[in-house]
Amino acid sequence: MDEVFKALADPTRRQLLDELFRQDGQSMTALEQRFEMSRFGVAKHLKQLEEAGLVVVRRRGREKLHFLNPVPIRLIHDRWVSKYAEPWTATLSGLKSRLETPMEKVFEIYIRTTPERLWEAITDGETRAKYNFGAQVKSDWTVGSRLEMGHPASDGALLGEGEVLEVDPPRRLVHTLRALWGDDVKEEGFSRVTWEIEQVADSCRLTLTHDQLRDGANDQLYGGWPMILSGLKTWLETGQTLTTPGSLMYADE
Repeated sequence: MDEVFKALADPTRRQLLDELFRQDGQSMTALEQRFEMSRFGVAKHLKQLEEAGLVVVRRRGREKLHFLNPVPIRLIHDRWVSKYAEPWTATLSGLKSRLETPMEKVFEIYIRTTPERLWEAITDGETRAKYNFGAQVKSDWTVGSRLEMGHPASDGALLGEGEVLEVDPPRRLVHTLRALWGDDVKEEGFSRVTWEIEQVADSCRLTLTHDQLRDGANDQLYGGWPMILSGLKTWLETGQTLTTPGSLMYADE
C-alpha cells in the first residue's frame, strides 16, 4: 500500500492514470505525446506506476502497451473507504470509458496462497460465490465444455454463459463469457476471459485479461472485476467475505 500511495502522490502519475482510464492499452509513444516532458521522464513515471501495480505492461509485437490496473485502488477503497461510506456511494465509480478497438482490460493482483488453492477458488462453484456477488460458476472445466453462471436467488435463470477454451491447471484458464442478466448486456455477445496464475515466492500473481470486447462495450461486463478480485484475495488470505455493496447485493432476498 505504501508504494500505491507514493505513486498516487505525484500529479503527473495521476494524469497518466487518467489518460489510461480515458484510453487503455496505450504505447509509450502515444502517452509521450500527451505530456510536456521527455520520453525518459514519462518512462520513469510509468515504471513507478508499474512497480506499484497500478499499470500492467503487455507486449504486442514490437510495442509495449500500458493498461490501467484499478485493483490496488479497489483494495484501498475496501480497506479505508467502504466501511465509512454509505452503500450507494459505490455507484459513483460506475464511469464509462470509450476505448479503441479491440477493447481489452487487464487486471493484476498478488494473493498470499498456493497456485493449487487459487485454482480451486476460481473453479469451485461454491467458493466462487463467496466473492463473485453470490453467483456460482458451473463447468466440468474441460476444453469445449459449457460454462454457466447463476445465483440461487435467480430461480434458475442464468446470469452468464460461455465455453471453456483452454485448461492448464493450476496455471492458465481461458473461457468465453456472455452476460445474460439484462437485455443491454445480452446484446454485447461473447467476450473472452483469461486467468493466469504465476507463483512468486510465497504468493501468487493473478493476471486476469478480459478481451474481445467491442469498442465502447457496456462497462457492466468488466467493471466488477476489481471488486471480484479484491474479494478473492480477502477470502483466500483471511477466510472472510467482503462487506461491500456488491457482496451484499442479494442479502435481502
